[in-house]
Formats: sequence, C-alpha cells, structure tokens
Amino acid sequence: MLLCDVGNFSAKFLEDGKFFSLNFDELKNYQPTQNAYYISVNSKFKPQNSKFIDISGFFEFKTKYIGLGIDRIAGCYGIDNGIVVDAGSAITVDIMEDEIHKGGYILPGIGAYLKAFRDISPALNFSFNFDIHLDSLPKNTQNAMSYGVITSIILNIKNLSKNKKIYFTGGNGEIFSRYFENSIFDKNLIFKGMKKALIQKGVL
Repeated sequence: MLLCDVGNFSAKFLEDGKFFSLNFDELKNYQPTQNAYYISVNSKFKPQNSKFIDISGFFEFKTKYIGLGIDRIAGCYGIDNGIVVDAGSAITVDIMEDEIHKGGYILPGIGAYLKAFRDISPALNFSFNFDIHLDSLPKNTQNAMSYGVITSIILNIKNLSKNKKIYFTGGNGEIFSRYFENSIFDKNLIFKGMKKALIQKGVL
C-alpha cells in the first residue's frame, strides 16, 4: 500500500510501513508502480499517472468549519477526542469531541517567526534554539527569541487543551510535544487517517 500526503513544498509517502519524502520537482517525475492514494493541499499537483488516486472525497468528516484543509481533516480523522497539532511550516490546532470537529486555528510555524524577526532587524538574525529551557528567563538574544516563540505557541495550546489529550505531528511536532505531559507524537497521524478512510470505503 502506498499513501501520499502532498504539501506546499514537498510530498510525504508511506509505502508498506516505510516513510520517505520527495521535493516538488522530484514528485513531478515520480512514477509509482502501485496505486498511490493521495491527498493534496497543493493546487499545482496534477498527476498524469493514473496510479495516483485522489481520496479527498473519501472522508466522512463532521465539521462546521468552512474551508478546512484536507491535511487537517486527515490528521483529525483517526481521533475521537483530543487536540490535534500539526507543527510544520504553519501550525494548525484542531479540537475533536466525540468524532466531531469543533473548530481550530492556525499559527505561524517556527520558520515564519524567524523570518519575521529577520525582517525587523539584521540584529535578530539567529537560528532557533530547540533546547531552550522555560524555567528561567533568557540571558541572550537568540534564547530570548526562541523563548518568545515557544511560549507563545505552547501557552496558546495549553489554554485550549485543558486536560485533553494532545496529538502532535509534523516536522516540529516532536519538539513541541516535550512541553506537554498529556501529549503523543505520531509522525504518521495523517497517514492513519487516510488509511481509516480507505478502510471505510472498502478499498482496503
């Protein structure tokens, strides 16, 4: 079985339990040898190979949110109750209650924060310190920026989550999950939602 999640800049694949990714140029030349069940948020992705099968319409998802991205739907699809956080180039936060999507919001990703700092001043051109400790105030600019970014994100999520289980996925999901006791990091969360949709439709 081959699953494919096409994002804005790259595509992630899960093939028979093995994970790999392709940038968009590589994706355009990729020719799967078996059916590739995919979702996509990239309007430029228009595969000509008939083995690419779009499953965006397979999800029976209950929500009143207008315009919810298919990647967010897939990420939430396998969760009955809890908070789903996909921390990538943007950070999406969604709440599920009894298999019903109650709403959600979007935050800038770490890269977007750092770009904003660089745009403000060259003096703020630092890389992110992923080992920042939140139990003491920073004593240098790099740590001050990192502290500000992390706290603005995690306090926001903590305020929403209360005692709910939090499911993290995405490129920076594991980093953020460290700051929550009631968290689970699952890099394959979207693929699990896709697989559930395929099972419900009788494909698998």
